[in-house]
Amino acid sequence: MRVWIDQAECTGVGACVDACPQLFVVDRSDGLAYIETGGLRYGSHQPAPIDPALLESVIDAAEDCPQDCIFIDDAA
Repeated sequence: MRVWIDQAECTGVGACVDACPQLFVVDRSDGLAYIETGGLRYGSHQPAPIDPALLESVIDAAEDCPQDCIFIDDAA
């Protein structure tokens, strides 16, 4: 499973961080959400792998996002 953010739609509300702080961050410099995992930061349209232990929290983050800009797919 992978997750990605469409940062063109992100307003930096931070609902994703509230739902899954282990994976999502809001950058103070641009106010946009990013995904951080494995020492890497993923920006707009950059699919990041989801740790299976975090899947439920990632789904919550996508569902809680007021801009609906978090996407989950099952691509390897």
